[in-house]
Amino acid sequence: MVNPDSRIWVTGMAWTTALGSALDPVWELLLDDTSGITDVISPLPLRNIRAAVVPGVPLDSPASHRQHELTRTTLSTALADAGIEPDDPALLPVLGTSYGAHLDLTETASLSQWSAAAVRDAGLAAEPVTVTTACSAGSDAILTALALLQEGAAELCVCGGADVLTLGKRLGHSRLGTMAPDELRAFDARHNGTVLGEGAAFLVLETAARARARGARPRGVLAGAASSNDAASAVAPDPSGANVVLAVERALRTAHITPADVSVVNAHGSGTPVNDDVEARAYARLFAEVPSPPVVFATKGAFGHTLGATGAIEAVAVLQALATSMAPPVHGLREPIPQLGLPIPARQPMKIDQGYGISVTLGFGGFNTCLVLQGPGSATP
Repeated sequence: MVNPDSRIWVTGMAWTTALGSALDPVWELLLDDTSGITDVISPLPLRNIRAAVVPGVPLDSPASHRQHELTRTTLSTALADAGIEPDDPALLPVLGTSYGAHLDLTETASLSQWSAAAVRDAGLAAEPVTVTTACSAGSDAILTALALLQEGAAELCVCGGADVLTLGKRLGHSRLGTMAPDELRAFDARHNGTVLGEGAAFLVLETAARARARGARPRGVLAGAASSNDAASAVAPDPSGANVVLAVERALRTAHITPADVSVVNAHGSGTPVNDDVEARAYARLFAEVPSPPVVFATKGAFGHTLGATGAIEAVAVLQALATSMAPPVHGLREPIPQLGLPIPARQPMKIDQGYGISVTLGFGGFNTCLVLQGPGSATP
């Protein structure tokens, strides 16, 4: 039995996406099957000019400036949502990105300079812990913060990820062939690649005892987290899906639950045939014996693939799904691939049962991370 006072509450959260930054209005747009992907002109030939850009931060600004602003403003909003002052001496920031702006810089003094500058300008005193594990960086920042809190190495954390759209990333995915020639259609029979985006999301985490003592309002509970690594390829997952299963099973054990307790899955859903197939087979195996299998949804058709921010954005999406008991439709989904075999919403949102939600991210280099979350109603006084 887990001591209720030792559980880790989410007491604040914020996101900045191609559909906006307000929590509930963006969620409503997701439920309405709205996408922020649009044409974004490139000075060089690409496989596809479609991408998802955050409004309000000019795309022609230097990438390092855009990374800084996305991080600083979103992190500050998460702290304000939690009622935490940025100069709280207990506050430890844990930030993740893939390459951020570095891929397009001619010289890079430090791969963590972006995070240090952003938290300093947001008014935080502590130096950040910086995580870069490709597309799972946002999730791994949250996992790292959870471990620090559970081990008593921190009392209060703000954690998540930020990443910006750059020409270098668009060229890279275009040459790799992972970029869709038209649209991102996760788990659809017509899927043929991903579409890049940008954004940021941060969660404020603290123990239930600390949160109750200051009268904090819970956004949810981070019940567990775990990871695995394929060690199979620099850019492709292990096709068996065994390591995705391993990450989820480990995460469920840390939360002291079984697959039958999961009501909703936010899949990585990148839209590439290889990744979709791996995830579909993994979930079919994980939930094969569950009488009422969870609803699977994915958000990249709306937000684009935001790389190092995606895991944090999707953690917020899971908390929103649990809070509203609804999963948004997977944008572009018309004919689900048969190997999934689980409920998945197309065109319309789908009702979900009360229970636990998981968010799964798959990153280049074989990084697989699973976060286990509960809705605000689980954080009883």
